[in-house]
Amino acid sequence: MVVRTAGGAEIPEAELARPPTAERVAALLQEASVTGWVDIARQLEGVAPRLYEKNGPAALAWFYLHRWARLFTTTENEIVPLWIDAVNRAKAGHANMRRSYPASDKTLAQDWPRDLQAYVLGSIGFSDQFFSLIQPLDYPPGVFAVLRGLWTADPKRFKECPALALAIAVVYDVPPPPGWPHGQVGPEALSRQLPDPAVVMAFFANADMAGAALHRLRRLPAFELKFVVDLCAPPAELTWAQQTIQTPLASFAKVYDLIRYRRDRAEIGQFMWPLPKYELPLILQQGGICVDQAYFASTVGKARGVPTLLFRGAGLDGRHAWFGFLDANGRWQLDAGRYAEQKYVAGVTFDPQTWTDINDHELKFMTEGFRKLPTYKTSRLHQFFAEEYARLGDLRAAAGAARSAVNAEPRNQAAWEVLIGLRQRLAAEPKEIEGLYQDAARAFARYPDVESGFKDRLIKSLRARGQTSLADAAERETVRKYTQTERSDLGVQQAQEILQRSLQHDDLPGRVKTFYGVLNSFGRGAGVEFFDKIVQPFVDHLLAGGETREALQAVNRARQTLRVEPGRQLEAEFNALLEKVQKAQR
Repeated sequence: MVVRTAGGAEIPEAELARPPTAERVAALLQEASVTGWVDIARQLEGVAPRLYEKNGPAALAWFYLHRWARLFTTTENEIVPLWIDAVNRAKAGHANMRRSYPASDKTLAQDWPRDLQAYVLGSIGFSDQFFSLIQPLDYPPGVFAVLRGLWTADPKRFKECPALALAIAVVYDVPPPPGWPHGQVGPEALSRQLPDPAVVMAFFANADMAGAALHRLRRLPAFELKFVVDLCAPPAELTWAQQTIQTPLASFAKVYDLIRYRRDRAEIGQFMWPLPKYELPLILQQGGICVDQAYFASTVGKARGVPTLLFRGAGLDGRHAWFGFLDANGRWQLDAGRYAEQKYVAGVTFDPQTWTDINDHELKFMTEGFRKLPTYKTSRLHQFFAEEYARLGDLRAAAGAARSAVNAEPRNQAAWEVLIGLRQRLAAEPKEIEGLYQDAARAFARYPDVESGFKDRLIKSLRARGQTSLADAAERETVRKYTQTERSDLGVQQAQEILQRSLQHDDLPGRVKTFYGVLNSFGRGAGVEFFDKIVQPFVDHLLAGGETREALQAVNRARQTLRVEPGRQLEAEFNALLEKVQKAQR
C-alpha cells in the first residue's frame, strides 16, 4: 500500500508499517501551509483501517494523525451546533454559561502556532489521552483555546506536563455552575470563577518540581488530574494549604476532621456559611458543618496535588457531605468522612469535565486500575476502529471490531454502546439486542449503576414487544436485588418507575394497590431516598386529586414501614407531610 499526499509525495508501505516519523509530520505541516489540511485529511482517509487488519499499534498512530488532520479542518460552524445539541440532550447547561455561543467559519486550530500542531501530531502519548478523554460535552473552541494559551505561555512546561495541560483544557473550556463546589455558601463569600489556566499550570508544575505535591503529577493521567485542577480557591490559599497542612497521603482522610464540627449550627438549622468570606484559614479557625469539612479537605488535597472530590448525599436518616481522594496506590478512597455520624447510601459529585453529576460508585468504575492495563488499551484500539469503520459506512466491519473491543475488556462501557448501536443499525432482531443488554449487564455486575442501566433497557425492550410478564419479573428482580444492598437508591429508582407507570395508566384503586405493593415489597427499613421518590410524590398525587383520606392512610402506612428514628431527618420529613395532609382535610 502506497499513499500519495496532496503535494505529490509518496508514503511507502514500509513507512506506514511504523508510527509517523518527525520528518513525515514536518513534511505534512509544510504541505498544509500550502494546500490546507482538507487535502491531507482526504489523502489519509482509510489508511488506518487498512493498517488495522495487519498492524494495530502502527494503525493507531496513523489513525491519530488522520483524526488530527480532520480536526484541523473542522470549523466552529460545523462543531458548535453539535456541542450545543449534546449539552441540551444531557441537560448540562447552567446559569453561568453564556446565553449564546456564536460560531464562524474559523477552524479549531486556526490560531494554533505551528510548533503546537507539530507537537500534537507527533506525540502518540498526548493523542492517546486527548482522544480517550474528549467528550461530546467538551466545548471544542474552548478546549483548543486553552491548549493554545498554555502552549503560548510556556511550551517547555506544556511538553513536560502534557496531561496537566489537557486536564486544564477540558475543565476550563466553560465556566462551572452556580452550585459548585457546593450550594451551602453564598456567591458573595465564594466566587465561582476558575483561576487563570496559565497560573494553574504554573502552580502545579512548580509544585511537582519542588516536591510539594503528594502525587507525582507528571505521572498521573489527565482523567485523574482533572480532579486536581477544578479549583475554586485562589493561589494564595493553595500556597497556605501547602505550607500549613502537612498530613501525609497515607492518612489524608484525617484532614476532614481538622475542621471542628459546629453542632450549634446544625442544631439551629444554619446550613449556609454565615460569614462574609469562605477561605481555608477561616474555615480552619471557625469550624463548620459536614459540607465545610468536605470542602476544606478536598481543596487542601488539590493544593497538595491530590485528586479529590466533594460528595453530597442523601441516606437512610439524613443528608451529609464527605470527600474522596486518590491514595498512594492509585486507588480512590471514596468515603473519607462518610460515616462520621450515620451510615449513608450513595453520594453525588461534580465531574469537572462536564459539570454534570456522577456518583461515587460510577467514579470507582471509571477510575479503577483496569483502565491502565494493556487489555483496556487493546479494547480501546478496537473501539476506535469500530467507530472509524462506521464513519466510513462499513457497518459489518465496525460491528466485528466492536465485538473484539468488548471481548478484550468487557468493562469498556463505550465499546458496548458502540456494539449495540451497530447491531441496531444492522436491523438485528430485538432478541439479539436483548441478549447484548444481558451480556453487558453481566459484564458490569460489580458496578450497579452501569448494570442497572442495561437491565432497565432490557426491561423496556421486553415491554415494547409485548413480553409484559418477563418484563415485570425482571423489574421485580432488579428492585429486590438493589434494595437489599448498599445501592438501595437503584432499587428505589426502579420502584419509582413501577409507581409512575401505574399513575399514568391505572385507575385510582389500581394506583393505590401499586403503591402499597411497592411499599410492602421494597420499603421495609428504607429511608429518605424511598420517602423522596415514592412516598411524598404519591401522597402529593392523591392530594392533587382531592383524595385526602387515602393520602392520610398512605402517610401512616409508610411511616410504619420505613425506618423512622426519633430525632432524625426522616421523622421531620414525615411530620411535615402529615401536617400538609391534615391541612388539606380541614
